[in-house]
Amino acid sequence: MEVLYINRLLTGEKLEKGMRLEMILVLLGTQNNSFVRLLEAIQLNIEKGIIQDEVVVQAGFTKFESKDMKIFNLIDTDEMSQLQDKADMIITHGGVGSIVSSLKKKKKVIVVPRLKKYGEHVNNHQLQIARRFGQDGYVRYVINLKNLGKAIESMDKFCPRDYESNESNVVFLVEQFIENN
Repeated sequence: MEVLYINRLLTGEKLEKGMRLEMILVLLGTQNNSFVRLLEAIQLNIEKGIIQDEVVVQAGFTKFESKDMKIFNLIDTDEMSQLQDKADMIITHGGVGSIVSSLKKKKKVIVVPRLKKYGEHVNNHQLQIARRFGQDGYVRYVINLKNLGKAIESMDKFCPRDYESNESNVVFLVEQFIENN
């Protein structure tokens, strides 16, 4: 079932009547900690009518059920790349790989970092990463999920900077993080 649905998405095959035309891709990464908090916020925004697009989720190890989202545990690299190509917007955890791969495809990205206080990660490095990409104008980032709907609504007017790799800055951020933790 998962493979058939992903193939339909990738080939542009018509889906059932009433399916939404645009797609939001949600990337939770492959961490073994749950990130249910983000999917609950997305579900709430679907129910409020803020999200009316099709939502496809790469959930990793997060267990969540929704009649409104297409949720897959893991998606292979080629299919993930194709889903990113098709997505109109990407909502992702604060993993550098997910952020950078989405920016390289010139996608509008909302970053929601996993937070230590909710047991979503062992520390708050994703918060630092999200802030940095946000301050540099590449993404919007959301820390308080009560603000997710506003961030989604603002994406039509958001014009992200074109991504430029800055490896020395990433190394600096990692060194800073190691020193402080």
